[in-house]
Amino acid sequence: MLSTAPEAQTSVRHLFRRGLVIPAHPLALTEDRKLDERRQRALTRYYVDAGAGGLAVGVHTTQFAIHGTDLLAPVLELAARTAGEAGREVVLVAGATGPTAQAVAEAELARSLGYHMVLLSPYRELDEDGLIERARAVGEVLPVIGFYLQPAVGGRTLSRDFWTRLAAVESVVGIKVAPFDRYRTLDVLHGVVRAGRADDVALYTGNDDHILADLITTHRVVVDGREVDVEFVGGLLGQWAVWVRRAVELLEEAKLARAGDDAAVRRLLTLDGHLTDANAAIFDTANGFHGCIPGIHEVLRRQGLLAGRWCLDPAEELSPGQLAELDRVWAAYPWLRDDDFVADGLDRWLS
Repeated sequence: MLSTAPEAQTSVRHLFRRGLVIPAHPLALTEDRKLDERRQRALTRYYVDAGAGGLAVGVHTTQFAIHGTDLLAPVLELAARTAGEAGREVVLVAGATGPTAQAVAEAELARSLGYHMVLLSPYRELDEDGLIERARAVGEVLPVIGFYLQPAVGGRTLSRDFWTRLAAVESVVGIKVAPFDRYRTLDVLHGVVRAGRADDVALYTGNDDHILADLITTHRVVVDGREVDVEFVGGLLGQWAVWVRRAVELLEEAKLARAGDDAAVRRLLTLDGHLTDANAAIFDTANGFHGCIPGIHEVLRRQGLLAGRWCLDPAEELSPGQLAELDRVWAAYPWLRDDDFVADGLDRWLS
């Protein structure tokens, strides 16, 4: 079991702050919608071997429906145990949902299994004051990553003041910024700067419509006459549940771009449109994201990592026309895929 001792947490915080590829881990199911442990373990091995620095489990891509069921604990445990085979530190992030008592209980479960941090999903029944108190309560168990989730998949609009107050909470170590909205993204950046914690709170893009542009940009935020530069250090993404070897390479290139490599900047700005177009097909933007999880599953099925697209909800399937869109982007952007890497490792990961 991974250690959560203070010295281990310090090492993990350093890795997390430096910037990582953190895939949002899907849920591998059999055709009768039971946990497929073999393929669930294979996914974790794929992510680790591809160079991902962390894993986010029990999050939207894992399907929020597992919360409050007997699936949550074994799924969290299997990912932690498999990541422990890596021979290196892998930052483990557990998703927590629901009202305060539920979120705290899920954080306690995650801590008992060796997780390092909690990605705290928004909860519509609480106002902003209640959400801040909920974050404080969860933060007494494990460090917290705030989560600006877009409304189309269960999130809500939150004020700039909320992000200032959340960033000021000492146990908040990062924020996943995923409103798919540039105005709301700036609210988070300004909030972190206003809280005086730009050096302490790691910003991770979850904006699947703007991944590479987020990662190469140094944002100069002006607050009360002060100019503060803030950057997205990495990504915690559903899009990075697929083609992970390429995601790792793209993040490394983005770090070069931020350091002043103009050729890398130009190349990634071009690729940003390609990745966004591919994401539109995978995440089913044409149909309000209805097919986003089946879309992720379909990519992994084509590569042999999953046996099918099955979700916990039988009605959760690809939308009309989505399969054709997936075929289109598959053919259009082979440089975004990591098919050869997956083919080379697949038998070993499934063993």
